[in-house]
Amino acid sequence: MAQQPLLLNDEQMKSFIANGFLILKTDFPREFHDRLVTQLNEIYDKEGNPGNNILPRIRDLQRVFEHPVITGALTSVLGPEYLLHTHRHGHYNSIPTPGGWHKDSYWGYNRLRNHHPWWAMIMYFPQDTPSELGPTGVLPGTHYEDRRNFASDEMEEEATAKGEAGTFALIHYDIWHRSTPNLLGNPRFMLKFEFMRTQAPTVPTWDNQAPEIGDIASVGGRPAYQPIAEDVWNWLSGRAASRVNSLPADAEAVAALASRMAEGTEPEALGASYDLAASGLAGIGALLEALHGESKRVSRIASYGLSTAGSDAVAGLTAALASDNETTVNHAAFALSELRGYAESAVPKVASLMNHPSAVIRRTAVDALGIMSINPQSVVPALIQALSDEDTQVRFMAGLALVRIGAAAADAVPALAASLEDENRYVRGHALEALRRIGTKDAHDVLLHELFNTRWCSDTTPASTF
Repeated sequence: MAQQPLLLNDEQMKSFIANGFLILKTDFPREFHDRLVTQLNEIYDKEGNPGNNILPRIRDLQRVFEHPVITGALTSVLGPEYLLHTHRHGHYNSIPTPGGWHKDSYWGYNRLRNHHPWWAMIMYFPQDTPSELGPTGVLPGTHYEDRRNFASDEMEEEATAKGEAGTFALIHYDIWHRSTPNLLGNPRFMLKFEFMRTQAPTVPTWDNQAPEIGDIASVGGRPAYQPIAEDVWNWLSGRAASRVNSLPADAEAVAALASRMAEGTEPEALGASYDLAASGLAGIGALLEALHGESKRVSRIASYGLSTAGSDAVAGLTAALASDNETTVNHAAFALSELRGYAESAVPKVASLMNHPSAVIRRTAVDALGIMSINPQSVVPALIQALSDEDTQVRFMAGLALVRIGAAAADAVPALAASLEDENRYVRGHALEALRRIGTKDAHDVLLHELFNTRWCSDTTPASTF
């Protein structure tokens, strides 16, 4: 019988929101991890990196993701219906040079990154990993930063996932991270798995006692991101657009915030954007003006504020979808998606973007359609169309959008069955997940037929073919 998830407490959730990561630990016996490492060394030596097949190749790993500390962490951040994504990877590090700072790429999907935690990753260390063995390093708080100036390889604020075997980092998908130098030269494995939220939060799913997040500086958070942290806490509690009209809307205050959004550092500009969204119609007007401006950076930052601005932002954002400026259209569609139910009236206009000539806009639109609609039937036809889009990234995001809709997307089963012939592994993988979530008899018939045709033998290797 599965153990109950060990949910995060308020302080842990506050730290995750402020810093973008938590270091936690499972309690498997030493023998379990010794066995994992032995298998990993043997597989990497004889076969190379198993890539996405690491889970069936090392079946004990499934026990890791059933451990109550891990299920509790993921449930707390992503809700109980989270999805284990088809992409996973075993990272191997044995060299004394650090890796480059990066955010993971959504497989080349150049998109606006959600401040709200729709995605997370687990980085699991099956061996003792002191600093000298090259654990993963992260830059706290940078999950809200799109750009970063890395003037030096050494970053004073870097935190590392060092610890005993069984230590893991729960990280926001968009945090800046790297591999640190392995000064010992011994093999270091880090097993990376990705997870997606499938349902928007309606209530807290962690061990929540406090109604508000409080001051994030108490957990090392950046003061400039206090407005974002407050919004994310409330969003995770089921209170979307909760800061609307909470700040003074006088002309002088709005002008000062608009100036900071345009000219400040990225943390300052983002904080100002969120505060403009809380400053009534005048603040929303300043954000909409910036959305249409020439600066792509300021337009992007304004879209984050607009994504929290509630119903008063919907008309302006909907009108922006008709702009000749593709950047404006893209940012408006993103903001509408995060507004979800507030933006129901915009769904037909967003769905019509599936005919837009820009693949970047179609990618944003298909992602939005899986998040924003109260009435799934208003978006399913557009998502069926997206499954046959010429752009691979549109197709694989369409499958994930249908995962979020679930049973109400039954009309998509024939198109999903056709997607199982797609040349891209993730399009096929997302189609399988969508069929599983739809759950009708027709969906299960297609799913089982495909799984039996492509079944995996975890014992077959180049050295043991039968």
